[in-house]
Formats: sequence, C-alpha cells, structure tokens
Amino acid sequence: MRRSVRRCYEETGYVYATGAMEIARRSGKERIARLASNENPFPPPPAVLDAAILALRGVNRYPAEEPRALLEALRKFHGEYHFAAGAGMDGVIETLIRLLVEPGQRVPVATPTFSFYGVAATGHGAEVVPVQRRADFSVDLEAFARAMEGAPLGFLCSPNNPTGNETTPREIARLLDGIDGVLFLDNAYVDFSDLDYRPLMEEHDNLVIGRTLSKIYALAGLRIGYAFLPGWLAEPYRRAQTPFAVSTVAAAAAEAALGEGEWAKGYRDHVRGWRERFVREIRLRVYPSGANFVLVDIAPRLSDDVMEALAHRGVVVRSCRSFPDLEDHYIRVSIGEDWENERLVREINLL
Repeated sequence: MRRSVRRCYEETGYVYATGAMEIARRSGKERIARLASNENPFPPPPAVLDAAILALRGVNRYPAEEPRALLEALRKFHGEYHFAAGAGMDGVIETLIRLLVEPGQRVPVATPTFSFYGVAATGHGAEVVPVQRRADFSVDLEAFARAMEGAPLGFLCSPNNPTGNETTPREIARLLDGIDGVLFLDNAYVDFSDLDYRPLMEEHDNLVIGRTLSKIYALAGLRIGYAFLPGWLAEPYRRAQTPFAVSTVAAAAAEAALGEGEWAKGYRDHVRGWRERFVREIRLRVYPSGANFVLVDIAPRLSDDVMEALAHRGVVVRSCRSFPDLEDHYIRVSIGEDWENERLVREINLL
C-alpha cells in the first residue's frame, strides 16, 4: 500500500513552544516561568471549577448538538447577536473555511500573525495570500482590500498575535465597506484592550468576530471559543460544524465563567499593570500591546538564541522566528504571575 502525506504537511505546520520548555526543565530551577503561550497563569475561580466538576457526571453521554445554555449566556453577556461555539477558536476557524472556501480559492491573511489561519486554509486546499503589514505592524488596508477581490474569506487579528498592536474599529469598517468576501476578525485578546468591535456586527453582514474564553477566563485547557455571526450565516454554519464539538464540561465551565466579571477584571488589571512595567523596566524595545503579552525586539540577537538563553535561566518565552513575514529578532512574552514577570525582567536584562 502506498502511504503518503500531503506536501503541505511534509515539513511544516503549527509551531509550538515545547523546545524551550524542555530546555527549562533541565535548568535546575525549582519553578519555571511559563511565558510563551499567552495563557492566564491563574486557575479559574471556584464557581467555574464547581460547574465543570458537576458536568463531569454526564460525560458518558454526547454533549448537546449545540451548547444552548452557553449560547444564551453569551446573548445575555453581549447582546442579541447570533453566536456559534467551537473547540477553541481554532474549531470556529476550521468550520468557516470548510463552509466558505472552495479548493483553489484565495484566502488573504494579514501577516505577521497567528499561523494557524494559513495552516487550516492550506489544509482545505486554499491558496493563502499573505498581506504583509507595514513596518510599524499596522495593516495596509488598501493592499488587503485588493487581495480580497474575488476571495470568499480573509483573516485579520486585532489585537494582533504576536505584535500586540490594534486595528481600530473605524479602520475595520472601512475595510468591510470595500470588500465583498467575509472578514474573520480574530478578537482573542480584545478583553485586554479598550476597543469594542461588536457594534460593527450591526452594520456589516460580511464580518465574523472570533472570541475565546481561554485567555481572560483561564479556560485554555478546555478549548472553548465562540464567534459572532451575521444572521445569514448562522444556519449554514450549524450545518457545517463538527458534530458535538463543544464538550459538556467546557460548555458548563464557560457559562459559569461569564458570570465572573469581577474576577476577570482583576486579571485584566494585572495584565495592564505588567504591560506598562515591561515597557519601563526591560532594557530593550518593548512594543505597546493591547493583549496579555508583549513583543520584544532583541536585535542584534536572534529569536531562537535568546529563547534558549532564557530557557536555561528557567524562563520560557516564544521565539517569533516561525511567524511568517516577521524578521528573526523578536520574542513574544506573556504576562504571568508576579514572580514570573520579575524573573523575566531580571534575566532578560542580564543577557
């Protein structure tokens, strides 16, 4: 039998930060500062854990076709929008590509950014079209609009991963007015920003906004994401989505988490305070960020070299070498607990 792997996955795919973690584990440090994956370093509040534990009693059964209680909780939280949920925002992204993109069609992506857009689109047979951001990492709206001509779907992230900068709602509105295809606006980190893109849903029927409960609500391990959909897309999306995609436990925890606004505000304040301290205290260029991480320019050093040096000191950060269209002298640093952030500042300033 002839065995083969598709060419697009022979040598490339999503790049994880596991290499740095392995080095850090051998560092001899009693505790490792885990600042590579934009995670919330704090466990969820007790009410969320209690809801998840209670839901475990029913895991012998498949979850509901749709997590209706969670979708209703999202409407109470955000307003009367159309929602869909998935196994992380990645699950939402894959469903949209499956629904909207025919093999061979173009899918523009504003780069450098989260690489999974390209991984998923390529896997579905699309032609990924990178639209490189300007030197200050702002989006070239005109170039993106030109790339969207005839394209069914495009991807733009704000606040952007890994650069942290934001594209304003006014700029997004201009872009939406100039394109016919659907724009997926990744708002995974918007909870740490002052910008609100939700009103755009009321004015534009070619916008999907992706959100997650992994970051602000500390549910990364349960893989729960959701999206604001235009009304015309809601029913087709349901037909295309992966069956039973959202686990019973994840849905229960997510519903409970939406009621923990004060807890989330405490984490948001923690992130914002440390973002400012990183800018002040790290002796390298730290870019302003609207997310729970910052981008650090470590030139003339290279990304992997600094990542490895910090890992030997018990600090795990993300090398940005694998991000398309980003020069090889940046690292991404998540906001962790106080002791993790303090160690990062101390160690990076000693390099």
